[in-house]
Amino acid sequence: MSREGSSSPAPVVDGSGLRVCLISARFNDRIVDALAEGARRGLARCGVSEVTEITVPGALEIPAACDAAARHHDAVIALGCVIRGETYHFEVVADASARGVMDAGLRNSTAITNAILTVENLAQAEARSGPGDDNKGFEAALGAVELARVLADLA
Repeated sequence: MSREGSSSPAPVVDGSGLRVCLISARFNDRIVDALAEGARRGLARCGVSEVTEITVPGALEIPAACDAAARHHDAVIALGCVIRGETYHFEVVADASARGVMDAGLRNSTAITNAILTVENLAQAEARSGPGDDNKGFEAALGAVELARVLADLA
């Protein structure tokens, strides 16, 4: 039984033979590029060799691309970064993109993981997209492979 606030690293699951799609937003590209690098590293660790990469303008466009990609891939990883500004726009983008990514996975019964950072500032984004195993793209890749295998077993 896990306690709220505690977490253990995702196990490394064999991803050989899986078709995975990375969908990256161009907005905040330096952070998103680092998340994508983490995701590629995580997929390589799991033995995934078939990776398609797609770029969309921003976080709000990610769900539509996830929905389309889910029809042709075993797993999809959403990568983006939304940094709070001075307006309500942050909440709209953060909520709508997260809901859209989740809905795409449910609609298609496909493993879709969400590594769209929603942070207060650039420092928080940099901390979550660094070179280590705590990179949220890396974590999303491990989670996507694990969930793809679980969904395949349930099918």
